[in-house]
Amino acid sequence: MRSRERILDVARTHDARTLRLNDVARDAGVGIGTVYRHFPTVRALIEALSVESLARLTEASAAAAREDDPDTALRRFVESALTLHLADGGLEAVLTDLARADPEVDSECTVARAKVFDGYDAVLRRAQRAGVVRADLSAAQLQRLVCGIEHAVRLGSPADRSMLLDILLAGIRPAPRFDAALVAAL
Repeated sequence: MRSRERILDVARTHDARTLRLNDVARDAGVGIGTVYRHFPTVRALIEALSVESLARLTEASAAAAREDDPDTALRRFVESALTLHLADGGLEAVLTDLARADPEVDSECTVARAKVFDGYDAVLRRAQRAGVVRADLSAAQLQRLVCGIEHAVRLGSPADRSMLLDILLAGIRPAPRFDAALVAAL
């Protein structure tokens, strides 16, 4: 297991979006066969690296469940999710590109990912029941919106983060109701 941990430690120093197993093997001081024995694909390595982030995202949804106000809970959860996405460049792929997941390789990741999706769903449903989020938004859509904000922050400036998060949260609010009599009176 020491070589596996060494590979993971070295892989954490690489950008997950450009990760190459040969580079990891070289930097870890192990043979490429050792890397492939533990991680047969780049995807398997990225999933192993993201398990900790997935656990932290699950903890964020549990913290949101303990928050009294559903609106505050949603904001804190989405903020935490965005922070984790920005810190873990492979998290988006692990959460959104399920077609590439290999069930034989990523059983730990599969379990963690399911908990994350359950957490997104629980936080969102609670906010929807409270009327602070539009009813037609799904947990998968919310998760993809967080990924979109992650991309926007990476493309722009870290200083844009708070404003972009505010825009996302404003955009998922229910549409305001208009009083037809009031509108007609104007």
